[in-house]
Amino acid sequence: MYAIIQSGGKQYRVAEGRRVKIEKLLKNAGDEVQIKEVLVMNDGSSTIIGSPYVEGASVNGKVISQGKGRKVIVFKYKRRKDSKTKRGHRQPYTEVLIEKISMEAPHGA
Repeated sequence: MYAIIQSGGKQYRVAEGRRVKIEKLLKNAGDEVQIKEVLVMNDGSSTIIGSPYVEGASVNGKVISQGKGRKVIVFKYKRRKDSKTKRGHRQPYTEVLIEKISMEAPHGA
């Protein structure tokens, strides 16, 4: 079983028991996370595609750690002008352990 979720404007494919690095969340290590922005769910036999989200679907996980990604160097240079700029950026992320992918039954059923 897997799901495609949206967090921080980016999409991630997640499965139970897997770790995923998503955009930074304001949570501490050990806190529970529930993500309801599920775009696609697949249970092995059928696939449910949301428009835009799958109704009643959620992904539960636990925050493992906060961190920063690899450094990206931005170097700007203008020839013959003695003009150069070097900057670095490290994108913050939250590492989450996916514990459960669940689907509630629709209220009309």
